[in-house]
Amino acid sequence: MADIDRDGGPGEPTEAFTPEFTGAFTAASVLDQPASEPDVSPHPAQPVLVPGAAQYLSRWRFVFVMLAVWVVAAAAGAGLYYWWFHSLDKTMPVFVVLVYVVAATVGSLLTALVQNRPPIAALAIGLMSAPMASVAGAALLYGGYVFGFLSV
Repeated sequence: MADIDRDGGPGEPTEAFTPEFTGAFTAASVLDQPASEPDVSPHPAQPVLVPGAAQYLSRWRFVFVMLAVWVVAAAAGAGLYYWWFHSLDKTMPVFVVLVYVVAATVGSLLTALVQNRPPIAALAIGLMSAPMASVAGAALLYGGYVFGFLSV
């Protein structure tokens, strides 16, 4: 194998690219500019407070909102499981369960977009966890069937 001259290889010789400016604007190097200090204000930005609107939600009110959503969701889950358990064709109940889960997810995402309303934020959290409460309601009904508390 022959020793190839790396500096004088075949083809046109290369040289450093220097752009040609037309003079419409002056080109400045990034290295020539002094380092700018970060904007550090002495006081952080204050939130905008709306008079008469609560900025938070008490624990008990949050618990009551969550329980209200979960009770309705558990009843819906038990009803959907009852329908599924007693139907011969399982297609429609399974489709309704899919629609229910999608509606709960989309509803929670849409209600989470509401700003400055803490009860609506609690409702969004409740709607996001509603399918879990529905599974708990269906599990209670399933346990009633399995352990013989309820007759088929």
